[in-house]
Amino acid sequence: MSIVFLIAGVVLLPVGSNRLVSGAVALSERLGISPLVVALTVVAFGTSLPELVVCVQAALSGSPGIAVGNVVGSNIANILLILGAAALLKPIACDPKSVTRDGLIMVAATALFVVLALAGLIPRWQGGIMLALLVAYVLFSYWRESSGKDPAEGHLAEVEEFEGLKNRPWSVIVGAILLGLVGVVAGAHLLVTGAVDIARVLGVSEEVIGLTMVALGTSLPELAVAVAAAYKGHSDVALGNVVGSNIFNILAILGATAVVVPIEIPPQILRFDLWAMSAFTLVLIPIMLTGRRIGRAEAGLFLVAYAGYTAIQYVGVDRILGVPAGI
Repeated sequence: MSIVFLIAGVVLLPVGSNRLVSGAVALSERLGISPLVVALTVVAFGTSLPELVVCVQAALSGSPGIAVGNVVGSNIANILLILGAAALLKPIACDPKSVTRDGLIMVAATALFVVLALAGLIPRWQGGIMLALLVAYVLFSYWRESSGKDPAEGHLAEVEEFEGLKNRPWSVIVGAILLGLVGVVAGAHLLVTGAVDIARVLGVSEEVIGLTMVALGTSLPELAVAVAAAYKGHSDVALGNVVGSNIFNILAILGATAVVVPIEIPPQILRFDLWAMSAFTLVLIPIMLTGRRIGRAEAGLFLVAYAGYTAIQYVGVDRILGVPAGI
């Protein structure tokens, strides 16, 4: 049953998220809300909703390893798996002007996460600060792009990926939102329940399950968007989506979860995974600053690196690092 729960959660999360975001985008456009606002709020929050629900449920159920592992693992999967898959279909070329600012903010958010995590606990007041920084980021992004100081094409292209319902009846739009919300909440519950049970049966730590199975499951909405965009020749959307998702995962997901319940940082994540996430994040900076294309060769390296990272988790990080059991 645990495997059934896990699979059901992995299926429900991306399907529910896609329906929810598509319905919300259609509703926003019917109400005359600016596509830029929709991109910065509805799409950004909607595609990160699976991580949020999973993290809050895991933290409330006393599984901080899954909560923190989900964010760290999702950010790593976003960079290595999603960009790798998208660039394998169609090489990614980006305009440095369109991603440099958000890329630097992603690095700053990652650095903030590392500094806060080193204390071993992220309390409620720090979660509140992270949420305040997120609001400031969204408002600043809207001001810059609406005033023409930064190009908005990347954000607007993200909206196009969710416009399938904009001409449908109101009942279909509202139904998609409600069903999507139910799917995300139910999928998150099943995913966390199944993952915790499997970890106990296999004797694998909750951190490992959070960093791999759960992180992959919650990253499927971003993966679906990236692959669909690549097929349509919009592979650059994948880079903007990954950068935005990583910022939201740290500031919104961790921030909101910490406000609900203070987050303990598991020792393994402090020793290894936090630094792995930081290293993979820094790999993107030269690409974004120079506009260097992510070709199929680089895509292959990204995918191999993700496979290697996942294998390390199951071999045992402590065994590889030579850390005695129980430390």
